[in-house]
Amino acid sequence: MTAGCCEADRRPGPPRLFRLWFALLAVAALVLGAGLARAEDQRARADIWSLKLGTPASALPHDAFDDYACGSNGGPPQQLLGGWADYDKCRSEPNGLREVYFRYDDELEYRAKAHRAQTMIAQYAGTKVFDFPVIVSALFDADGVLAGLRIVSDPRVSPQERKQAYTLSNFLKARYGGEGWDCADRAPAPGETPVGTLYINRRCTKLADGGLRAVLETRFLRKPGQAEFSGSGKLTVGQFESSTRLELLRPEVRAECPPATGAPCRRA
Repeated sequence: MTAGCCEADRRPGPPRLFRLWFALLAVAALVLGAGLARAEDQRARADIWSLKLGTPASALPHDAFDDYACGSNGGPPQQLLGGWADYDKCRSEPNGLREVYFRYDDELEYRAKAHRAQTMIAQYAGTKVFDFPVIVSALFDADGVLAGLRIVSDPRVSPQERKQAYTLSNFLKARYGGEGWDCADRAPAPGETPVGTLYINRRCTKLADGGLRAVLETRFLRKPGQAEFSGSGKLTVGQFESSTRLELLRPEVRAECPPATGAPCRRA
């Protein structure tokens, strides 16, 4: 056997090159397919912005969301409901509206976890607006027509996340245009103090495009009894309020002031 013979046997032949190109094409197809799947998932997942005011409860997408319940003025869920149509089982607010709490569907989140897709897990984890954890609810009038939407920053997150909750108002303002807001800053109520040097207790309203009225509440402060340091001089954790609250209402609906917000607010 000659050396030339053995060298020829060691050269990569057409079958090996074919297998290499096939593998590269397969990887490219998987990457492209994953990108298309993500695009489809983004279109498929419903959020609060997909709900249109003036829609009857019977016409709203039932399977797009989960865990329907009576709301608690932007707080945790109360009595469980079968869907939008059970709005009349919830207590009427002073302006006549009934609040239905709901949560975003978590199917995409669990699919992402199954594939260990960290980016998609972060994207679809929980109920969020502009990547802020929130509590969302729909407000129905006496005829079962969607008259308002409510978004409140979720206070149940970690102190680090909650501290940034007041900044959500900047994103919500930008969504409806930075100009034309009528804002009023409230003076500190007895016992309220700044967080560091910053005290925010503001209510803004605007008649946005499409005739809907936006009412935006922003708070960043320490409530009575809260302090940066404990009596023994240790740094406290989480002793502050940082929150954003947005209501989108049909213009004829009266806005209600949320409870426990210090000085009385001006109703729009």
